[in-house]
Amino acid sequence: MKTSRRKTWLVVLALVALASAGYWAWRQSTAGELPPGIAAGNGRLEATEIDIATKTAGRLAEILVNEGDFVTAGQVIARMDTRQLEAQIREAEAQLRRAAIGVETARSQVTQREAEQDAAKAVVAQREAEGAAADKKLARSESLAGRGNVSAQTLDDDRAAAESAKAAVAAARAQLAAAAAAIGAAKSAVIGAEADVEAARATIERLNADLADSALQAPRDGRIQYKVAQPGEVLAAGGRVANMVDLGDVYMTFFLPTEQAGRVALGTEVRLMLDAAPGVVVPARISFVADVAQFTPKTVETEEERLKLMFRIRARIAPELLIKYLRQVKTGLPGMAYVRLAEGAKWPDVVSGAPVE
Repeated sequence: MKTSRRKTWLVVLALVALASAGYWAWRQSTAGELPPGIAAGNGRLEATEIDIATKTAGRLAEILVNEGDFVTAGQVIARMDTRQLEAQIREAEAQLRRAAIGVETARSQVTQREAEQDAAKAVVAQREAEGAAADKKLARSESLAGRGNVSAQTLDDDRAAAESAKAAVAAARAQLAAAAAAIGAAKSAVIGAEADVEAARATIERLNADLADSALQAPRDGRIQYKVAQPGEVLAAGGRVANMVDLGDVYMTFFLPTEQAGRVALGTEVRLMLDAAPGVVVPARISFVADVAQFTPKTVETEEERLKLMFRIRARIAPELLIKYLRQVKTGLPGMAYVRLAEGAKWPDVVSGAPVE
């Protein structure tokens, strides 16, 4: 019984090997019988990969997608724990309220200092009037004392009163200057308090931006390729959560030798044939031709060796076609790329059918 099963498996393996060898021979013969003006190369479908990462450090709260899921631009992929951010926002809002009160207090101080300045101006005017009166009285006393009509004591008293009035005027003017300086200080306090308000508002805006960024969104349409982190993990700033592929930017990378690569221009028409769908012809256009050879012999001394240099080529599938067949697009699929090097060159039979639209 065991011998019979072993023989059956050997037959199956032989058939698989024979089929693989036949397919390889067909591909090689097809490539070797290309019409003039057509080049071909093996390649595989690739797409632009995008990492979904955190902006700030924190704990990952939940992941809302699974590997293989299709996502659209703006869709929330994962959420970070925001309790600390929310507490910081409440703290900043309290600081904003305190700063707003500080502005009102500083403005009331300005009003008070301006009132004190007005009072000081009135005192200065009063002291100047008193000083003028004392000067006039002293002048009369001096005139009368010269004629012997006023005693020396009265003259001395009037002189002392005039000097005292001058000192009072100087003191009042000093108080007025102090009131003006106090107004300047109060106005500076207002500016500082208003700056505190703006700083608190800016802090709240920054924290709200961080709060919005804690909901990690897909930057464009695509498919989740794999998850890097799990809920509960603490991630650093820039920590990766998931990886996605942009299915709107799919291309096949393949290689051509020097002679053929030199004739490939950007925008050249390409037809792709995937191993997974041998009867489907996928249209594409050349979007990249490497300016440096990827495979180089150890020494390049002869023309024959120069022709062995291989250049990387990229054929991009039209985005509108990808959108139409979005759920059928799978990266990593191997296939063949056929490039039309000469305008009007006949396509090989394998891709001569009408391309998908």
